Amino acid sequence: MEKKDRKDSPTAVFKVGAIALAFLIIGYQSALFVHRAAELRVAAARDKPDTVYVVYRAPADTVPEVVRHNAVHSAPVQHARNRTRRVESFRFNPNTVSVEDLMRLGFSEKQAQSIDNYRARGGRFRRPSDFAKSYVVADSVFQRLKPWIDIPRLDINRADSAAFDALPGIGPYFAAKMVEYRTRLGGYSFKEQLMDIYHFDREKYDGLSDLVVCSSPAKPFRLWQMPEDSLRQHPYIKNWQTAHSIVLFRENSPREEWTLDALSKACILPPEDMAKLARCSIAAP
Repeated sequence: MEKKDRKDSPTAVFKVGAIALAFLIIGYQSALFVHRAAELRVAAARDKPDTVYVVYRAPADTVPEVVRHNAVHSAPVQHARNRTRRVESFRFNPNTVSVEDLMRLGFSEKQAQSIDNYRARGGRFRRPSDFAKSYVVADSVFQRLKPWIDIPRLDINRADSAAFDALPGIGPYFAAKMVEYRTRLGGYSFKEQLMDIYHFDREKYDGLSDLVVCSSPAKPFRLWQMPEDSLRQHPYIKNWQTAHSIVLFRENSPREEWTLDALSKACILPPEDMAKLARCSIAAP
C-alpha cells in the first residue's frame, strides 16, 4: 500500500509528464527538419542544369506550342535530353533524309536512328504510305508530315536495271527486259509501253505505275529517215515486209504526205500497232 502511494505521488506524475513532453518536442523538431530538408532538395534540383525544360515549337498552322518539364535524370540520359528542340516541317525524302533532319522534323534521336537502321538493312519507302507503316511514325506525326514527303518517281528512260529491280514485283529478269525493250524502242514514249513486254501484264503494271514517270526519249524515232534494216528492229514495225512497205511509201509519195494517217490509209501497219506508234515521239519528216 505504501509503494502504490509513492508511485502515484505528484512528483512521479510530474516526471512522467515532463518526459512525454520532451519526446513530443523532439518529434516535432525532427518533422520540421525533415520537411525543410525535402524543400531544400527540391529547390536545389530546380536550380541544377540537369533539370530538363523541353520546348517544342512549330508553325502556328501545325501544332500548338507545348512546354513540358521532365523529372531529373542521370547525367548520361540528361545529356541526350538537355536540348531545346524546334519541330519543323519541310520537304524531305524518307529514303535519304539524314538523322539530324529527322530530328528537326520532330523525331527523337532513337526514332531517327531506327529509321536509318531500317534503310541501312535495305529497307525502302516507295510511297508515303510505306513511311506511315513504320512503327516509330505515329499517326499524328504522319498526318503533319504527309504533305512534305517527297519521294522522287523513277524515270523509265533514265533508270538502269538495278533501279528497275528495286520496283515492286520486278526482279532481275524483268529489269533486264525493261532496259532491253527501251533500247529497241529508242526510248519509252509512254509508261504503258511496259505492258508490251512479254508477261508484263496489267496487274504488274498497276503495282508500279504510280512509282514511275516517262520523260521524253533522248532521240525521237526517225520513222521517215531510217533505212529498211533499221526500221524492222522497231517493236511496232516488227518485220522486213512492213519496213519495206514504209520505204516504198516514202519513195513514191511527196514529202508533205508523209504522215501516220497516210500510212494507216495505205494499210501498211495493223490498227493496234498504228495506235501505239501514234503515241510515240517521232522526228519530223
